[in-house]
Amino acid sequence: MRLKDRTKGFALAAMRLVESLPRSRAADVIGLQLLRSATSVAANYRAASRARSRKEFIAKMGIVEEEADESQLWLDLTVEGGVVDAERVADLRRDIDVIVAMTVRSIRTARGTSQSAPHPALRTPHSLPGEPDVC
Repeated sequence: MRLKDRTKGFALAAMRLVESLPRSRAADVIGLQLLRSATSVAANYRAASRARSRKEFIAKMGIVEEEADESQLWLDLTVEGGVVDAERVADLRRDIDVIVAMTVRSIRTARGTSQSAPHPALRTPHSLPGEPDVC
């Protein structure tokens, strides 16, 4: 399945999950955050696929990776916070894991970076000479 279809399918599945969450303050907040990040994954992938340059593609795919990672967090919190059971979101968790992996591979390919490179696809901030490291 193409990444475009996966990201759109993930957004739709997340929408259905959010609509079915129980009504509580925690579920409402987490659900809204999940909805935003999941739909952002699809929207930003669509933007990346229309990028005008390699640099723009890499930047937009970095946003896809960031939003996908955030979606993973919200799914984890729905389970760990007792909003839903793990089985109910197992497919969504697998889907977003695949999306993250495909996104990272796409970024590395676009950068011309080895698949075995140990650094994450997201840019790591570096301190300027003479400044202390803040990591």
